[in-house]
Amino acid sequence: MKTNVHTDSMKEDKIAAIGIGAMIVFIALILVAAVAAAVIIQTAEKLQQNAQTAGDDTADEMSGKIMINSAYVGTGSATAQADEFHLLVRLAPGSDPTPPDSITYQLFCANGIVEGELANGDVHLMETETDLGVNDNLDVGVGYIVYIDGDDGASDCGPSAVDGSGDPITTFQLYLHVLNGGTTYETLTVDDTAAGALVV
Repeated sequence: MKTNVHTDSMKEDKIAAIGIGAMIVFIALILVAAVAAAVIIQTAEKLQQNAQTAGDDTADEMSGKIMINSAYVGTGSATAQADEFHLLVRLAPGSDPTPPDSITYQLFCANGIVEGELANGDVHLMETETDLGVNDNLDVGVGYIVYIDGDDGASDCGPSAVDGSGDPITTFQLYLHVLNGGTTYETLTVDDTAAGALVV
């Protein structure tokens, strides 16, 4: 009689143990699912932020950019013809109004590097050939003439520059950088040093 009672209590204990085990497994599954959901949500948010940042950077790079239509040996005074390149440019579509002093240039040649920053006197409206005003900006849809001085006194990378052996320099690499925008690269090839000769 006692043995039977003991056996029944053992059976009841086993059933209770199985129930507790199932509950532990269930709670563990909930915890694992919660951790996995948190990781997935965090990863999705990070990917979204990275994609948005990349999109913004790409938009800035493409829209805040100078497009060079053509370039010539400088015209005007004898000094300008010897030292300057005149570029016909426009802002890329979607660009914000750009002040001239936010545009810098680098001109590479066999003699070295010439760097500078555009000023209002270096940018002219293409239609009227007048200087931009002090507070004027370059606007989308408008053509401009940009003067690039190729001789800064230390290095001569102007259209009529010669290298150390006295040979004419015919190839120049030009970079135009827009502050918080894109960079434009162009190779200028000088086959003729006469004023107005095409180099692009």
